[in-house]
Amino acid sequence: MAESRLLRGKCFLLSVCLVLLSLTRTDGLYAPITYVTSGVAKGAVCLDGSPPAYNFDKGYGTGINSWLVQLEGGGWCHNVTSCLARKNTRLGSSKQMGNQLAFSGIMSNRRQFNPDFYNWNRVKVRYCDGSSFTGDVEKFDQATNLHFRGARVWLAVMEELLAKGMRNAENALLSGCSAGGLATIMHCDSFRALLPMGTKGSAKNLPLSCTRRLRPSLCFFPQNVIQQVRTPVFLLNAAYDYWQVSSLQRSKDKEHLGTC
Repeated sequence: MAESRLLRGKCFLLSVCLVLLSLTRTDGLYAPITYVTSGVAKGAVCLDGSPPAYNFDKGYGTGINSWLVQLEGGGWCHNVTSCLARKNTRLGSSKQMGNQLAFSGIMSNRRQFNPDFYNWNRVKVRYCDGSSFTGDVEKFDQATNLHFRGARVWLAVMEELLAKGMRNAENALLSGCSAGGLATIMHCDSFRALLPMGTKGSAKNLPLSCTRRLRPSLCFFPQNVIQQVRTPVFLLNAAYDYWQVSSLQRSKDKEHLGTC
């Protein structure tokens, strides 16, 4: 298949959290948003039923056939209450996403800041399903209007990128931060091979190498998945993580209050 030519050699995975300190501006450009309206008919939608989306800046020159795909992060929602809380935000609805997104760091188009990838095709896949692009539940609750279709979102965006030239890629890098970093580990092998994802439910879309051994809920954690990933994986971690710091602080506050 033409899709199998996506990677002619190695597939690289980079799970990256980048922090840019800037007082007045970003060092890159603002990339326009693209809505994958064709995916709606296939059930590829955000939590609120709106179409998936991504931001894209086309490559040129030596990078014309190289692709950097970054999966947006934003934590998980783990029950109806927490998913409802994000349904009407940019993490649950493409209606709430801005028309443009700043591309900086490894997404920048400026060579002095991003010498390795500045002229690659660079894509930010927007995160709006709350489960690291894994959910695939056909029915949705009429009362809440919540859709759990992250796996379909992943596939719909990948199909559109293939049609835009990614099927001819000579180099491809899948990256992400936080929940997006987890998604890179979960989807790296399928990104390399672009296998069909027609099964239902998050458990069915998690790596079988993990779910054969452990409960599906444990396969959301990279330490249980990464050992069986066949594609080379490179992990970077910031010295301080906002979520961890705030969560640890809350735990300490509870200890001082004598709560559990």
